[in-house]
Amino acid sequence: MAPKRIAIKDHTAEANLFARRSFIAMLLVMGMMLLLVSNLYYLQVERHEDYQTRSNGNRIKVLPVAPNRGLIYDRNGILLAENRPVFSLDVTPEEIEDLDATLASLASLLYIEQDDIDDFRENMKRQRRFKPISLKNRLSNKEVAVFSAHQHKFPGVSIEARLARHYPYGSALTHVLGYVARINKKDLQKLNEAGNEANYAATHDIGKLGVERYHEALLHGNVGYQEVEINSKGRIIRTLDFQPPTPGQDIVLNLDVKLQLEIQRQLDETRASVVALDAKTGGVLALYSNPSYDPNYFVHGISSKRYNYLLSSTDKPLINRATQGQYPPASTIKPHLALAGLEEGVIDQDTEMFDNGRYQLKNVSHVWRDWVPWGHGLVNAKKSIEVSCDFFFYDLAYHLGIDKINEHMTHFGFGDYTGIDLYEESDGNMPSRGWKKARYNEPWYIGDTISVGIGQSYWTATPLQLAKSVNALINKGERTVPQILRGKIVNGETLLEPQKSLKPIEVKNIENWNLVLASMLGVIYEPHGTARTAFANTPYISAGKTGTAQVVSIAQDETYDAEKINERHRDNAMYVGFAPYDNPEITISVALENAGGGGSQAAPIARNILDFYFQDKQEQIAKLASSTDEAQ
Repeated sequence: MAPKRIAIKDHTAEANLFARRSFIAMLLVMGMMLLLVSNLYYLQVERHEDYQTRSNGNRIKVLPVAPNRGLIYDRNGILLAENRPVFSLDVTPEEIEDLDATLASLASLLYIEQDDIDDFRENMKRQRRFKPISLKNRLSNKEVAVFSAHQHKFPGVSIEARLARHYPYGSALTHVLGYVARINKKDLQKLNEAGNEANYAATHDIGKLGVERYHEALLHGNVGYQEVEINSKGRIIRTLDFQPPTPGQDIVLNLDVKLQLEIQRQLDETRASVVALDAKTGGVLALYSNPSYDPNYFVHGISSKRYNYLLSSTDKPLINRATQGQYPPASTIKPHLALAGLEEGVIDQDTEMFDNGRYQLKNVSHVWRDWVPWGHGLVNAKKSIEVSCDFFFYDLAYHLGIDKINEHMTHFGFGDYTGIDLYEESDGNMPSRGWKKARYNEPWYIGDTISVGIGQSYWTATPLQLAKSVNALINKGERTVPQILRGKIVNGETLLEPQKSLKPIEVKNIENWNLVLASMLGVIYEPHGTARTAFANTPYISAGKTGTAQVVSIAQDETYDAEKINERHRDNAMYVGFAPYDNPEITISVALENAGGGGSQAAPIARNILDFYFQDKQEQIAKLASSTDEAQ
């Protein structure tokens, strides 16, 4: 076998190969280094601000700060709505492993009702899990202390302090002040549509009713912000910046809370309402609806049981009878109709009729009865108002016709909103031919007109409309808009709101006003006046008009007997009036449901309220004089 040859290595070739490979490797390394440096430059220089912002976002948070809600005062500086500190037990679902077990443990530690737990679960459906949700509001100091001692056992649960609305006078002012309550999905949608959602970022409550709702923009204020640094667990380490919120506007109302409380006392358990207006400006001195309810329950979350009771009660406490109650105005509108008759020349101050208690048209079998079965005898325009003669106004309505009646009564605001600064208002109904055709697809009958002549038939009005219409009478056509807001408090002083007014009612003869007003004076001071007993021996001179409104019709051959009919079918008692007569200060409207006669039931209550008003005024004047003497 021939010997194997051994190949001799070419060191020069290997050196060249190694050099080429090293060069390529160096190029690759340099390329990678260049790429790394370029990327570092891109991240550290070109994207510095972007990543710095993201970094700060993980370390710094901007938290909204809710503004304090504006306070509400009455005309005498008495606080009607305030903000009180309250403690709530808040739960953040995302931070809790076993929510059911945590809720059960909290319920055993603190007295938490099932309604609270149900509401909590319902709120969870509407909010994101990382946001805290209130489980229980209005914790007592003892409950705060008990939970604080066991807080380490409940991660994701905390006690939060905040200011909550409180109404010191409770049910006395509910229907006028309203209340605030937790913001719901519907509220958020409205705020979003108005572009105002950001301003409520930290706010729990919003005005739901009454003044709180109507003047929400004034009372809420503007949100503030605080910039805080947080750790990895999300806890605040320090505050970096703080922009304080702008508190809501403090406001003053035309209301007199002492008068409001007296009205509540007078009405007791009656289903009723009273409206008192400033006779000159139209400012709302009092507006009360009975029965009422405590608005503070809604502020902290009313229970389902309590709310269902209010909702299902046959007494309808949730309805504001003063602005939403629609009653036949009855004889309270006879002065207005007399003015229309005088203006149209249908009657004059000398027109006389003989009332035998039964009004009947020729060739018509139906008989319209007077409230006095045997009639009032010979009456003229003035006496017909004083004694509330139905016969006279049946005939007046017949000759005026529904078209003229509708025209004149519309000028007094019937069938339209008053313009009061409340959203909860009905417009009532001032009937017309067109209205009946559209509503019932029936023609207007002459019998409808005759019933309208005594404020019945399809005519309905709210107590507020009646008070406003009387203001127009006593001011001889000058029409003011009822207004609850008196002014705003700026630097410790009340800046009054301008008074709103409407186009005056024009009459052909100014003396027609005087005749109507003199007739209302006779209602109280003439021997046959329907309110003479109720207003006997008053230290002031008043005027007014009584009314008794039928709730159900009585057949031709039947006699009204309150004892024999259902209590809810008995007559409503009505009264409108003003005082003093020569220089009116206050106008009042009283509506009592199913209470009986206006002269026997509504007028005495009006008398008591006016007595209180003038007595309280005298006491305030005496007190002011005494303090002035002491200062001197």
